[in-house]
Amino acid sequence: MESITVDKFETIRTTNLNLTVLDVREHWEYEEENIGAINVPLCTIPSKLAELEKYKNTTIVCHCKTGKRSRQAAKYLEKNGFQNILSLEGGIQAYINQYSAEQG
Repeated sequence: MESITVDKFETIRTTNLNLTVLDVREHWEYEEENIGAINVPLCTIPSKLAELEKYKNTTIVCHCKTGKRSRQAAKYLEKNGFQNILSLEGGIQAYINQYSAEQG
């Protein structure tokens, strides 16, 4: 499992058509703010593996609030046969801090 910086994530997010972004935070966290990712809370990933199979041939970037849960999710997915899994360093917090500051 590899990590990806916010800047590199933004680059592949805007150029990679074969990208899946998984937000592994709880539903209520996703409702508060999100970047349009698919919301699959970390605790539900084991029961959602069959549903996630359709993304197996894509690059998957997992993110959470700060990066801890996304690393766990990425490791779990890798152990279950998924490849090209990345974890967003610093999570959505780092992403919003970086891109809100640039737009602000």
